[in-house]
Amino acid sequence: MALTANDIVVLGRLTDPYGIQGWIKLRPYGDDPLAWAEMPTWWICQEGGPWREIKLKGLKTHGNGVVMLLDGVADRTAAESLKGMLVGAPHDMLPATDDDEFYWGDLIGLAVVNGTEEKLGVVASLIETGANDVLRVVADDGVERLLPFVDAVVLAVDKDAGVIRVAWESDW
Repeated sequence: MALTANDIVVLGRLTDPYGIQGWIKLRPYGDDPLAWAEMPTWWICQEGGPWREIKLKGLKTHGNGVVMLLDGVADRTAAESLKGMLVGAPHDMLPATDDDEFYWGDLIGLAVVNGTEEKLGVVASLIETGANDVLRVVADDGVERLLPFVDAVVLAVDKDAGVIRVAWESDW
């Protein structure tokens, strides 16, 4: 199955090998990475490169993190070769989200407007800070704003309309 970057939701990044049997640490871009174990097939790629399909053999928590084992990755050396790769899956294979939950890929490209209907820009990316996620919003004139993705700022997300409504002024 040939997939493009637009077909895939990036779930995380592979970081460091774990142990000697091919396990590798996963830096997830989501709150519940263990739910992704339901997907037996994952996709990996170097950033900007082509996605390739790979079978998941194991996914578990370790300490405060997550480690995974992929088919064909038999030892530490093979796991080291995957360091830095992105991990993703087609949107239709992902577990369903609750009404107030979103995959980052669903938010990128949405218009951001405030209470006076002023367009602040579009979501270019998200940043994980530990405390909360942050929307990186870029306006048509190149002005960049960082908006915390918290209830006090993000009032509503309407994916169907392509809009995120926020309590934020353009001069902040």
